[in-house]
Amino acid sequence: MKRLILAAVLALTAPDAMAQGLVAGPAQITDEATLPAVAVVDAFHAALGSGNAGAVLDLLTEDVMILEEGGAERSREEYAGHHLPADMAYAAATGTEVTRRSAWIEGDIAWVLSEGRTSGQFNGPAVNRLTAETMILQRHADGWRIRHIHWSSRAPR
Repeated sequence: MKRLILAAVLALTAPDAMAQGLVAGPAQITDEATLPAVAVVDAFHAALGSGNAGAVLDLLTEDVMILEEGGAERSREEYAGHHLPADMAYAAATGTEVTRRSAWIEGDIAWVLSEGRTSGQFNGPAVNRLTAETMILQRHADGWRIRHIHWSSRAPR
C-alpha cells in the first residue's frame, strides 16, 4: 500500500515541482532545502569515481533498489556484490557533466532528477552517452540516504 501511495505522490508532485522552477543546472538548485539531498547524490558520484566502495555503500539504504538496463539489484549487499566494482571502474574512466537537475522534498522523501552527458573511454571504445538519473532519498536521523536509483542512457542523435 505504501508503494502505491508513493507512486501516486510521484505522479502528482513531479510536474508541479518542475512548474515551480526547481529545474536548475548542476551548480544551482533553486530550492535551498534540497541542497543536503543533492549533496548526497553528488557525494555518491564522487565516491564512485574515486573507487571508494565504503563511501558509496554508506550513502545507500540497506534495501536500496537500483534499476539499470532492464535489470534490478534489490539491496545494498546485492549491489556491492554485483555492479558496484564495474560502476566504480566506469565512473573513474569517464566524466559526467550534469546539464539539468530538478530536486524537491516532500516530508522525509527527496527526489533528485539529473540529465547529463557522460564521455571518455572505457574498456577500449569511446563513451559518449546522454544520461538520465532518478534518485529517491529518505531522510534518517543521521541524514539523507539513497533508497532508489534508476539510470538510463542513450547515444546522442
